[in-house]
Amino acid sequence: MGRDSVTSVDRLGTQDSGLRTRDFVSVSAEDLSKCVHCGLCLQHCPTYLETAQETESPRGRIHLIGALNEGRIEASEAYAEHINLCLVCRACENVCPSGVPFGRIMEAARAQLAERRPGSWRTRLPRWAVFEQLLPRPERLRLLALLLRHYQRSGLQRLVRASGLLRALPGGLEQVEGQLPRLPDRFFQPDVEVFPASGVRCHRVGLLIGCVMPYLYPQVHAATLRVLRRNGCEVVVPRGQGCCGALNVHSGERHVAREMARRNARAFLEADVETVVVNAAGCGSTLKEYFELLSPSPADRELAARFSPLVKDVQEFLASIELEPPGHEVRRRVTLQESCHLLHAQRISAAPRQLLGRIPGLELVDMTHPDLCCGSAGVYNITQPEMSASLLESKMADIRSTTADTIATANPGCLLQLERGARLNGLRAEVKHIVELLDEAYGP
Repeated sequence: MGRDSVTSVDRLGTQDSGLRTRDFVSVSAEDLSKCVHCGLCLQHCPTYLETAQETESPRGRIHLIGALNEGRIEASEAYAEHINLCLVCRACENVCPSGVPFGRIMEAARAQLAERRPGSWRTRLPRWAVFEQLLPRPERLRLLALLLRHYQRSGLQRLVRASGLLRALPGGLEQVEGQLPRLPDRFFQPDVEVFPASGVRCHRVGLLIGCVMPYLYPQVHAATLRVLRRNGCEVVVPRGQGCCGALNVHSGERHVAREMARRNARAFLEADVETVVVNAAGCGSTLKEYFELLSPSPADRELAARFSPLVKDVQEFLASIELEPPGHEVRRRVTLQESCHLLHAQRISAAPRQLLGRIPGLELVDMTHPDLCCGSAGVYNITQPEMSASLLESKMADIRSTTADTIATANPGCLLQLERGARLNGLRAEVKHIVELLDEAYGP
């Protein structure tokens, strides 16, 4: 067994109450055996630090997953709680001396859990709606964003909240609606596929649009586009792309995620770009790991082998090219929240600080624990609201101690969570993507 043996899949599948066909999944015994239970990961695990419980630590979860894999325990409600409380921030993976692929283990474990413990219709229906009917279909995402914007602007939101209707609906909709920020007046919807470089063309790059950023943070895409073009990039935005599949993978919904991965890989390869630039850390780590998702099919392996090496985070890419020096002062006191899937999954730590360091007038002041998760973690702030809120409270206390007026980060989930934390804690700090600050330094 090796890299291709993340999961063992029976292609016959099984019907899940008519909703769709599920795969039979088991976690790689070879991956599990790499953990020597040394405990060096404990002080880097947010849930262990919060609870001081072994079952909420990486090695504790590995022990439980191994026991389920070997048939020594059942996929009980208690087991599910321990597995689902993990943020999959992969901080443990970054410090593990044995090279345990914890992210890979957890993704397979959640796929296994989704198969063995599908839950009631009240939990299955929203999962089916989100992971199979919404995220894989960009046109439906856009329609939903338009409807939500109208819902917020028309006064309907006020009426619905006052009625208490949301509390009666399944799937944690009240929690989701309560965390939804005010949608912007304009979404990121480019009219053309190819944007020429502002000067001499040095690079031809593709830009991933994703599922969240165009509707919640279109200004981040706009800033990314301006900065890339200013630095000699012809930018291609393929129309055939869609959601990267990260939210599906992290939630154990691998079946549809594979189709999403194939679509994205083909769209960018057909665009003939030399680099695929991503400004969302969670998306970037998933795109770089399409080999894990698409194997073991030979055609899929070949597709992933061609595509994944092209992927670079926008900060990783900008730090690797000859960058035009920013000419405008940005007088901000900035603290950096290091996005988990940039730092721990992609192992990119120097590039964000290098870019911030090139901005005239910007003062970078570190919080005590910039590498600890803020509690966003995809849909974690919805599925695990209590733990997410506790982690956010600790993060806000850390940020407050810096007296920063700006919080910089590199992922839309982090932007959303940190904005909410600043609002709840009365902090007057702006939350910005790092590329927004660089764009500001280039001037109008």
